[in-house]
Amino acid sequence: VRYKQIDHTLNERRVLYSLRHPCTVKYFFSFKDNSYVYLSIEYITGGDLFTYLRHMTKFNEKQAKFYAAQIYLAFEYLHYFDILYRDLKPENILIAENGYLKVTDFGFAKHVSGRTYTLCGTPDYLPPEIIKHKGYAKSVDWWTFGILLFEMAAGQPPFSGKDHIQLYEAIINQSFIFPNYFSAELSDIIQKLLVIDVSTRLGCMANGNKDIQIHPWFDSINFVRIHHQQEQPQYRYAF
Repeated sequence: VRYKQIDHTLNERRVLYSLRHPCTVKYFFSFKDNSYVYLSIEYITGGDLFTYLRHMTKFNEKQAKFYAAQIYLAFEYLHYFDILYRDLKPENILIAENGYLKVTDFGFAKHVSGRTYTLCGTPDYLPPEIIKHKGYAKSVDWWTFGILLFEMAAGQPPFSGKDHIQLYEAIINQSFIFPNYFSAELSDIIQKLLVIDVSTRLGCMANGNKDIQIHPWFDSINFVRIHHQQEQPQYRYAF
């Protein structure tokens, strides 16, 4: 309350209240006192993807693909209702007891029917259109999806710099190298997601997000079974 974050928090509550999807956290209720606004969401016991990824160093492609399919389904759902997520990163992905993922932290999420211009997100994941202060829509989420694929499989994001200025220059100049252990299909899908020109970015063309779902890297994935959590996860968190 003191930091005048009430409107920001109420926006997050509105988004959470509207969500009903297995890959997003469940919202229960909210309340406030003189100092804070409280949002009650389901308790996820497995920690976050960031901690697990740092523990593992990197994921093999089978595991990365299993996780990526769930993030894809979450974004497909959000975008159907014209909600931009705008803050994808491993820290905002929780691991449930059954080994499946839950996207959390909808503080930057926004209902957008056209374009928006807000500067927000995490530096390593910022797409060029936000860095250049251009209007943007769903394209930003598919860029961050490409960054997440790279980070899960390599253990670190593709772009780096000594400071934010150098980092943003690397992003705009497409200065990154694929590790030689990436499969051709993984390199291809990331390359097509990390395209500067939004009109030719995977997920943003005539077929929309379906171009991502039918990409050869996902050939072994049954999205229906993933949605219904019928596939056996490679990892289950245990305290």
